[in-house]
Amino acid sequence: MPKYLALKIDVDTYRGTREGVPRLIETLKKHGANATFFFTLGPDHMGRAIKRVFRPGYLGKVSRMSVREHYGIKTLLYGTLLPAPDIGKRCGDIMRRVRDEGFEVGIHCYDHIRWQDHVVDKDAEWTARELQRAVDRYVQIFGDAPTCHAAAGWQMNREALRLMQRHGFAYSSDTRGSHPFLPTWNGEIINCPQLPTTLPTLDELVNRDGLTLDNLAHYILHLTEHQPEQSQVFTLHAELEGGKWLPILEQLLEGWKAQGFELVSLAQYRASLDVAELPMHEVELREVDGRIGALAVQGELYY
Repeated sequence: MPKYLALKIDVDTYRGTREGVPRLIETLKKHGANATFFFTLGPDHMGRAIKRVFRPGYLGKVSRMSVREHYGIKTLLYGTLLPAPDIGKRCGDIMRRVRDEGFEVGIHCYDHIRWQDHVVDKDAEWTARELQRAVDRYVQIFGDAPTCHAAAGWQMNREALRLMQRHGFAYSSDTRGSHPFLPTWNGEIINCPQLPTTLPTLDELVNRDGLTLDNLAHYILHLTEHQPEQSQVFTLHAELEGGKWLPILEQLLEGWKAQGFELVSLAQYRASLDVAELPMHEVELREVDGRIGALAVQGELYY
């Protein structure tokens, strides 16, 4: 059976879409790698993330990496001192180029800050409205209905999971975990496979436990080398690996190919699975090392 390394690219901002995505297209093509791009489709309100300064651990994470260097001063002011650019309206041509170059495209969110900071505590009406905005904008840009979703910040609630099934998505990648599964929420089965992120992200690792930009790739390759038969999902960000951390991504791509992985999109990974044979796991909200707050995580085996 093939061993897959599925590349999941979260595109959070206007700058990441405009600058990072084209770089990633060229890099992936250079290395013969496929991937899935998940787009933020509405306004870039990243400046409103300043409210997170009061959350435990936020300042520690910011101190480990230069947020200004990666995101740019304008991005850090969008939605506060500067008007928020509408990513979908301004960058639809870039998004369509991704699809036309042969890469899978999907929904990350409509408004990254709104979803990541609020969905966990919101009701069914708010959640359905917010996702519908993303679906409608996706259709405007691509002319087709979306087939996949990856939640901003791995933030979900029960209704959000239900909507993955109601919209008929082939799969969703909203969680952290170890292997594909069918999700349950308090025992309610959601018939939409989850392909969880299985590996830590670069921003979770950098400047922790002796890890630096010089040895990050080696560390992650060590993790995959010691799980030789397991397929993996790695999440990267257009603002980071599509920017100053692009050389690290290239090291990873070369290393994974040397380890025998096929570098694929999540759709290719999904096509290799027998959904009827997937285990069911409860989705739990738990902390993940290097992240702030609780994330949607693959929990206990339900069935």
